[in-house]
Amino acid sequence: MEEKKQKKNPMVKIATFIVDKRNLFFLIYIVALIFSVFAKSWVKVDNELTDYLPETTETRQGLDIMDKNFITYGTSRIMISNITYPQAEALVDQIEAVKGVDQVEFDDTEDHFKGTNALYSITYTDEAESDVSLQALNDIKTLLSDYDVSVAGEVGNDMSVTLAQEINVIMAIVIVIIIIVLLITSQTYAEIPVLLMTFGAAILLNQGTNFVFGEISFVSNSVCSILQLGLSIDYAIIMCHRFSEERENLEPREACITALSKAIIEISSSSLTTMSGLLAMMFMHFQIGFDLGRVLIKAVIFSMIVVFTLMPGLLMLFSKWIDRTHHRKFIPDIYGWGKIITKIYPLLMPIFVVAIVFGCYFSNKCPYVFSQNNIDTINQSEAHIEETKIKENFGDTNIMALIVPSGYYDKEKAVLEELETYDEVDYTTGLSNIEVSMDDDDDDNGSSEKSDSYMLTDSLTPRQFAELADMDIEQARIIYSAYAVDNEEYGHIINNLDGYGVPLLDMFLFAYDHLDYVNLDQDQVDKLDDLHDQLIKGQDQLQSDKYTRMLISLNLPEENNETFEFLSTIRKVAQKHYGEDAEIYLVGNSTSDYDLSSSFSQDNLMISILSALFVIIVLLFTFKSVGMPILLIIVIQGSIWINFSVPYLTGTPLFFLGYLVVSSIQMGANIDYAIVIANRYTELKKEMSIKEAIITTLNQAFPTIITSGAILATAGVLIALITTNPAIYGIGVCLGRGTIISMILVMAILPAILILGDKILERTSFNIKYPERTHSVSGKVHVDGRVRGYISGQVDAEIHGVVDGDINAVVDVKQIKKLDQEEDEEDDW
Repeated sequence: MEEKKQKKNPMVKIATFIVDKRNLFFLIYIVALIFSVFAKSWVKVDNELTDYLPETTETRQGLDIMDKNFITYGTSRIMISNITYPQAEALVDQIEAVKGVDQVEFDDTEDHFKGTNALYSITYTDEAESDVSLQALNDIKTLLSDYDVSVAGEVGNDMSVTLAQEINVIMAIVIVIIIIVLLITSQTYAEIPVLLMTFGAAILLNQGTNFVFGEISFVSNSVCSILQLGLSIDYAIIMCHRFSEERENLEPREACITALSKAIIEISSSSLTTMSGLLAMMFMHFQIGFDLGRVLIKAVIFSMIVVFTLMPGLLMLFSKWIDRTHHRKFIPDIYGWGKIITKIYPLLMPIFVVAIVFGCYFSNKCPYVFSQNNIDTINQSEAHIEETKIKENFGDTNIMALIVPSGYYDKEKAVLEELETYDEVDYTTGLSNIEVSMDDDDDDNGSSEKSDSYMLTDSLTPRQFAELADMDIEQARIIYSAYAVDNEEYGHIINNLDGYGVPLLDMFLFAYDHLDYVNLDQDQVDKLDDLHDQLIKGQDQLQSDKYTRMLISLNLPEENNETFEFLSTIRKVAQKHYGEDAEIYLVGNSTSDYDLSSSFSQDNLMISILSALFVIIVLLFTFKSVGMPILLIIVIQGSIWINFSVPYLTGTPLFFLGYLVVSSIQMGANIDYAIVIANRYTELKKEMSIKEAIITTLNQAFPTIITSGAILATAGVLIALITTNPAIYGIGVCLGRGTIISMILVMAILPAILILGDKILERTSFNIKYPERTHSVSGKVHVDGRVRGYISGQVDAEIHGVVDGDINAVVDVKQIKKLDQEEDEEDDW
């Protein structure tokens, strides 16, 4: 009879290629990993959460305007404890003499001296991030090294460096925990180095390729590696277990090929739910979700690729040691737990219903906060401790920036004057209320008198300007005439030059640029140079060609309803004087918190709906049942509600980012635990009773769930215990607690739901008809499976035996084997 060459399963072909070309893959990975080591340094990290606010928010627009139009000089608040006022006052000149320090504010009021504590408000000559400001702060600390000093402010407070050090510590401890867990849950000791090398390669590849995004957030940069371990460790464990199972009957090469061909589909399916939850996070209005989602999805993909292409080669490389290092089973059987569940399951359901109802209610009352300053971490940084000490003695500062159109000095003055009438305002600063004055010559008694003082935006006549600048009146008139000509205001020259009023700031800057019109002595030039430097610095901070910035210090907390309501009052005052259609922006920590809270209210609902929807779609086709996805979602959504009801019940504020990130991870990743239970139960109930299937399922699934869950929960707990960053702390607390809750519900409540809902599952299941494939074989063939078609005549039956003839049929094959020349070769159709 004519023989036709059998075609191999595509997964088998791919697996065979990967295993046989393992040395090539080793070489590719060596090159890729070396590249990643260098590429890690190319990744730019953004440490500001406000940079991820939607472009439409007032804070985001205002910050962009300030970055482009103004210079914000670095500032520090430095407190010296246990000091007398004379000692504190004597230090002012020494601090001002430090290179890089522009000015020091200190006086005998309670704003700067209280009890035995002195507070210096220091402004540097450069921006907060500059080396000049950092060096100046270090020099001040050296100068004050004999005193009890506390420092607060952005200068010298590099969160990224501290966070990187903390994450390295966390990662080291997590690796130790992973090794301990794997020693307990693995089947052979030699699996552990294979798993560690697989994890390490995946993490390094993900870190090294983050540069393709241009810039990532400090959240993504810090927690992604740890989350990658927790989210995708299952993939490597599945591959290891598959290899061990196949190795019992096959040689290493064949076992690895078979294990990989089966694991590719299983792992790919498992990853879909995880990526579904992360994908939902990318739809957040607050763009930190998009940033974290894309980095984590890439991490999951790299984890799969490494498991599929590197791990088979490592298993082959370590196969001899894997065979020799088998150890006894350390994880005990939990058949007893399953028996308890099958007896008390009617009681568990009412308890669960009550728990999720109250969980839903309390989680909606969760005390979310949007300022990192309102979160106390378990481990506090030295900078946070010092800042808290200053706040306890001198209170906090809440400075807002009001940005309005430039060139309307009268409107600016009116806004500042009106705002200062409110009790909520401590003080305001703007060009219109900055005072300028110069000392006159000493009188006969040796005392010094001051000339009249003016605000920077006051309109001065030539005589007033001459008195202020210590200039001859005729010199002043010459400059005013030149200014009138330059601005094409010729009428003032002809009619009444002495009555010509010009804003002081505009006139002085013009005069300084045209000193060649007048003759001044060196003392006058020196005075003008000093004043010019001050005015330029003030203008750089407060005025540009298009915008003017005013600073408003509030006597209000950074984040509460009263503060948010007063922000509206500030806007109304500005619109009253500038008009409803004027470009007006209010920027500060309070507006940032308000915008974050507004964005959160939208993202909260969207994340819940999308993550559940995406996961349901994946589960729908995984289980081919409408009921099963709903039952699994109920369990995981219940765990989410219970998780986020804890902050309300304990009265502990929760940083909003913890909810947005962890709820997505719980829905996308923790649901894998439920899937493990559901899959095994679905298979086992075909062979045994429902209760027996539940008991066996829990026993078989426990090692997988405890391994993955313990690692993810441990990672979360360690993050919470070690990090000093409030945003990262919130993620760690919620992740650790949420994972533990999910494991408990999956091991206790889900089995009860499956027992009670079995009839629903049966009635809501459906079959998807895939295109049927006709197999053509000639010769002596062993068939084990259902055959529909022609075998020298039409057949539709379960056949377990040998067919001698031509087969041209649709075969649902368990096994089909040629028995002629290729008797030992199987074709896995």
